[in-house]
Amino acid sequence: MSNPHPDEPHGVGVAALVRQRLGECSPAERRVARALLASYPAAGLGTVAALAERAEVSAPTVLRFLSRLGFGGYPEFQRALREELAERETSPLTAYRATERTGAPPEGALPRAAATLPEAVAGTLAELPQGELDAAVRLFADQQLRVTAAGGRFSTLLAHYLVLHLMQVRGNSRLLPAGPVERTDMLVDVGRRDLVVLFDFRRYEEATLALARNVTARGAKVVLFTDRWLSPVAGLAEVVLPSRVESPSPYDSFTPTLALVETLVAALIDRLGPVAGARLKAMEAAQQAFGEG
Repeated sequence: MSNPHPDEPHGVGVAALVRQRLGECSPAERRVARALLASYPAAGLGTVAALAERAEVSAPTVLRFLSRLGFGGYPEFQRALREELAERETSPLTAYRATERTGAPPEGALPRAAATLPEAVAGTLAELPQGELDAAVRLFADQQLRVTAAGGRFSTLLAHYLVLHLMQVRGNSRLLPAGPVERTDMLVDVGRRDLVVLFDFRRYEEATLALARNVTARGAKVVLFTDRWLSPVAGLAEVVLPSRVESPSPYDSFTPTLALVETLVAALIDRLGPVAGARLKAMEAAQQAFGEG
C-alpha cells in the first residue's frame, strides 16, 4: 500500500484504517466508509461501480476515498482486503502446521514472549484513537445504561473480567450467561437503555453477530472489542476497540486486549471520580456485612 501518511501505525488493518480516517473524510467519502464497514470486507471485493452504488456516490468519490486511505488504486485496495481475508481465517491449527513446516524458533518461548507481547501491548494502545476510547468511557459512565457483556469460546474470560470491574466501580453490569433460558431471560427486555459489550476475534462467531443484530434492532448500543481485522460486528457497533493479537504461540494473544480493558477501567474511574469511590466503599461494606470480604 502506498502510504502518504508516514506516521501510519504498522499492522493496522484496512477496516481499522477506515475508522481512523473517518473524521478526515468528506460527507460523500463517509458514505463510502460506512457502506464498506456495514458489509466488511465483502462490500470492497466487488467492482468500484458496485461499491459506489451501495454507498450512493460516484465511482470517482470511491477512488478519492481510497486515495485518502493511502491506496494507489482499487486493485491495491482489493489486494489488501484479500490478504486480510487470509489472515482472518488463520486458526491455531494453521499456525501450528506452519511452525511444523519451518521448525520452532530456536530462541525458546520466554525470549519470544519478551519480544512479542510488550510490543503488541504498546502497539495496541498507540494505535487506538483517543476518540474511540473517550466514546467508550462516556457510554460506560452513563449509569442509566445497563451493561451486558458477552464473549466467545475464549474471550468470555475477558468479558467476565470487565464485568467484575464494572460491578465494583459503577454497578448495573452483568455477564451474559451460557444457558439458553438464562440468556433469553436476560435479553428479552433489552432496549434503548442497554449497553451491550461484545468480544469477538478472528474466526468470528456467527452467534455474536446475530446477537449484535438483535440488540441493535431493539435500540441497544454496542461496544466491540476485536482484533485489527475487525469482527463483522464492527458495522453495528457504536464504538470499536481493536487490539493486536501477536503471540509467542499458535494461539492469538489476549494480553493486549486485557491491557485495553484495564485502560478503559482506569479511564472510567477517572471520569466517574467520587462516584466510583463511593461505589467501591459501598462494595467493601457489603462484602464485610455479608461475610464475603
